Amino acid sequence: MLPSLPELIVYCARMMFERKLTDISGGNMSAREGDEFYITPRYAGAKQHWMLEPHDILKGKIGTDAILEDPHCSREARAHLAVYRNFPDVQAVIHAHPYHVLAFCTAEKPIEMVLESTQKFERVELVEAAPSHSQTLADNIVAGLRGYEDSIRTQAAAVLIPRHGILVAGKDLLAALDALERIDWNARCILLGRLID
Repeated sequence: MLPSLPELIVYCARMMFERKLTDISGGNMSAREGDEFYITPRYAGAKQHWMLEPHDILKGKIGTDAILEDPHCSREARAHLAVYRNFPDVQAVIHAHPYHVLAFCTAEKPIEMVLESTQKFERVELVEAAPSHSQTLADNIVAGLRGYEDSIRTQAAAVLIPRHGILVAGKDLLAALDALERIDWNARCILLGRLID
């Protein structure tokens, strides 16, 4: 029997944390089901250390902002909603703070795809900086994903948020998690490659 979306989110969230694809300080993930979506709760890292259970996962309507009023709702839910509303092929969104990607976020540099396994993602660009949790940031993320619809239909597309992290929009949750790890390994190879004479 296939896992429910909340069960799959719990599994992917633990994998993301265990594999250093996000940290205790933050990140979030969601998955779409029709006109609704499921999303990890606020402080999933800071207070629960990503040890979530299916009943922790929140559910809301994509067409309204009602879930944003829930005090347990992830503060970046606004960005997830904006992506779902603008890209019908996106079935999952992961926002994370990967160990190696963060170096590019702080330097405000795009990530070139240097590995054969990451060529399909093209270059991961930075979006324009904006305050965390704001509608402006959500709009900037949507603008950054424009033009990558074919990548989303194939697997996923990603953008970097200056001094913050990465957002991956995928055709499903496992595809988005796979893309997240590939991009982080690609970032690691670039950083380590600079040490080779």
